[in-house]
Order: sequence, then structure tokens, then C-alpha cells
Amino acid sequence: MILLLGDQLGLHHGAMKNARAGVDSILMAEVREEASYVRHNRHKIALIFAAMRHCRDELRAQGFTVIYYRYEDGKGSLLDAVQAGLQDCNAEAVRCCEPGEFRLLKEMRQWTLPVPLEIIPDDRFLASHDDFSDWMRGRKQLRMEYFYRVMRRRYAILLDADGGPEGGKWNYDTSNRKGWRASESIPARPEVVMDDVTREVIELVKREFPEHPGDLDRFYLGVTAAQAQEHLDWFVDSALPDFGKYQDALAEESPWLFHSLVSMYLNIGLLDPLAVCRQVEQAWRDGRCDIAAAEGFIRQILGWREYVRGIYWSTMPEYAQRNELAAERPLPDWFWSGATDMRCLQLALEQTLELGYAHHIQRLMVIGNFALLAGLNVEQVCAWYLAVYVDAFEWVELPNTLGMALHADGGLMASKPYAASGKYIQRQGNHCKQCRYSPSKTTGSGACPYNSLYWHFIDRHLERFRENPRMNLVVANWERRDHTERTVIVKWADRELNSLAPTKALA
Repeated sequence: MILLLGDQLGLHHGAMKNARAGVDSILMAEVREEASYVRHNRHKIALIFAAMRHCRDELRAQGFTVIYYRYEDGKGSLLDAVQAGLQDCNAEAVRCCEPGEFRLLKEMRQWTLPVPLEIIPDDRFLASHDDFSDWMRGRKQLRMEYFYRVMRRRYAILLDADGGPEGGKWNYDTSNRKGWRASESIPARPEVVMDDVTREVIELVKREFPEHPGDLDRFYLGVTAAQAQEHLDWFVDSALPDFGKYQDALAEESPWLFHSLVSMYLNIGLLDPLAVCRQVEQAWRDGRCDIAAAEGFIRQILGWREYVRGIYWSTMPEYAQRNELAAERPLPDWFWSGATDMRCLQLALEQTLELGYAHHIQRLMVIGNFALLAGLNVEQVCAWYLAVYVDAFEWVELPNTLGMALHADGGLMASKPYAASGKYIQRQGNHCKQCRYSPSKTTGSGACPYNSLYWHFIDRHLERFRENPRMNLVVANWERRDHTERTVIVKWADRELNSLAPTKALA
């Protein structure tokens, strides 16, 4: 009996590799524990349940026996489903691909079943655990850029005839930081055509998860491998040419801009990461985009995605407990509503809650930056990120949040914190024009909270940052200021921090 998890729906990988129709039974289950251990965005629950049901139907059409438990069947946990499934078939063993979250792998290893349980490696990724361990060995710093170059060479992506990087550079990040000034037309995305299966799931999720975020009247996700590929094809044809230069931009006009919106499909197995990279590479070779766009996109998948998974599995479970900057301030209630006057933060939170989506700069440099500067509780912030995003699974969410956004891992992933004032946000987009706060003011009425919080952050970690060569300029800038000026800024920031309301307990 093959246990097929909801984020492992690629039918040629994982536990499904070499599966035999008419011999092996497939078990799939929509279980209450997995759907509710954090307050998952309803778009995520609907995507996974609908994708599972479509996968079930495809498997049955291929001749497989599929034991399928719907959410309404009341299975509390995966163990409950496996035990029930074994009563419905004469399986001699249970096979499952390793799950993407440490907590679930730990649970599965403790299961007591009447037949053997085989947990096999997850071959949907391009670097195995051993591959990453080999790369880590002997390194003082685990920088993604060097891992990325290894992956580029291994898979011969964007390499020239001599085996070097196309264009002469490995990384075109400096070409991909243009701010949004509403000078380009944003392409309209194709609407998702929903069938009865998807509509039934949406009604189920509306009914069963009324307190979870997510406006399902705006459901926008494909739920089959074919639909996921259609979304990727549209991106390559219509948005990839402008993706690179505007991938860091912040816009009033659109939550999507030129982003691909395929991470959720990669993370549940509807798209293959290597095939996606090769399709984008071919678009560049065909002259349909520039090298900066293709490289910037491929780096996120072949480099960053594989890297954060490697960091996760090589450091867990200890990694989840790290809090190097001693950030303990409770998460504000308005993280669950978006009710803040900071325009950039308001829009990022609102679209996150309504759509389960925000692009990487919104997650890192708007929401994450605020959480870092304010010293918000690391565990609560990580739980929030895991809950609200459609593509969030702990293997990818935790390093990105704890390590990159909050710098709580002591610099394991990033050599300096990703901290910025309101001027960075002003440079990247047009939110500040619609905001009651001014990015040019640090204290006083109308001052952008990011500004004083930035210097408050530097001040309270001054001794630590003095020892960081990449923070020398910032530290020197702060220490050159008059003592009275520094005192005023810190007191103003304290006032901002004291105005934050604590959150209610996470559901």
C-alpha cells in the first residue's frame, strides 16, 4: 500500500516511482490534523484537497486501486488513515516518501503497524540529503551562491560551450532590482476554469474552516499537473521578459506583477523543478527573454529552493529553536487583519491573508523586515508564515523566515541581517505615495515607523554588529550621530513599539 501525501502528487517520483497498477493500492487521505495544525490559508487547503481528488481520479483511470478518505470521513491523523486503509486491502507493506516536515517524519517513525513501513528518500528534489552534506563538509560559511554554482554545473544549466556561466557571470542579481514606477503594462493572467470537483472542495473548505484566512471567491490556482503547466507556459510567454528587472518591485496596481506563481505547484509535485528550469533556459536561448530574467528565475529554483531544503534537514530539530537576537515581542493582532496605517505593510498583509500569496520582497523586506526591526517573537512569526502562504511547508518556510527574515540563526544563512529603513521601500515601489507616513522623516508626526525602528534595531544590537564586517558602515553611521539625536530616535521607536498590541493565541 502506497501512502501518497498531499504535497507529493507527482506520479513519477517518490513513493509512486515503479508503482504497479493492479498490484499496489494507493492510499490518500484528507486528514484533520494536517489541515489544522496551524491556521492554514484556505487557498492552500483548497489547492491540496482539490489536487488530491484530481490525482485520485487520474490514478483510477490508469487502473490503480485508490483508497481515498475525504475530509468528511473524519480521519483525525495520517496514522488513522493508514490503519483504516490496511483493513481495506491485503497489503504486505506500506511505502511512503519521506514527508517535507520534521514533525511528521518523527511521528511516522514512531508508528506501530501490522506490516513493515518503508520511508523512501524524496527524489523530487535535485540535491539529496547526502549531496548537501557533502557540499557542507569543511565549509566555514554556507553561502547559497556557491551551492548554486555547483548545481548549475551538475545539471548543465545556463553554461556555455566551455562549461562556464553564460554571459560570463554566475549571478545577475544586480540587474534585477528595479523599482516600480508604473511605466510598464502588467499582463492579465488567465482565469482558472473550475470543474465540479474543485467547486465541491471550495464549498467544503468554506464550511469547515470559517476562521482561517483566505477569500475563496478569488480562488486562482490550478489543481492538476496540466493546469500547472498551463500557468508556467503563460508565465514564460507573457511575464518572463519583464520578470527579472521587476522581481524586487512593490506595486499598488497588482499583487502579482510579473511573478510566475508556480512555487506552490513545485512544492506539491505538480511541476518538476528541473523541467521548469530547462523550459526557462530554452526561452532565453530562443531569444524570448534576457539572461538576467532567466538566471534570476532559475537561481530561485535550482539554487535557493534546494539550498533552504538542505539547510532545514541538516539542522533540524535544533534549528527551529534558534533565536540569536532574543526577539520576544508578541506578534500584533493586526498581522491577522492587515489593519495598519503603514501602506506597504497593509497591502502585503491583506493580499497574504486574502490570497495566500506575497512575492519574496514583500515577505522578506516588508513583513519580515518589520518583524526583524520590531523584535517580534520568532516562534510566533514562523508559525504565522507557515499558516498564511499557499506554498508554505516547513522545509522551505522555516529557513526563509527564521534564517533570512529574522536573522535568528546567528548568520548561518545570511552574513548580515536583511534590515532596511523606509527609504528602501520607497525606492522599490509606489506605496509611499499612498501612505500617511513619510519615508523622509525618522521621528515626529508622520514619520515612517521603519526609520526609527531600523536605528532602534541597530542600537540594541550594537555590540554584536560591531563584530560584523558587513555592518561596519551602518554602525559607524549611527555612532557618528549626536548622542541627543540618538536618544530622541530610540525613544520615538520605543513609543512605536509600545503601541503594538499583542496577538491572541494562534488557532
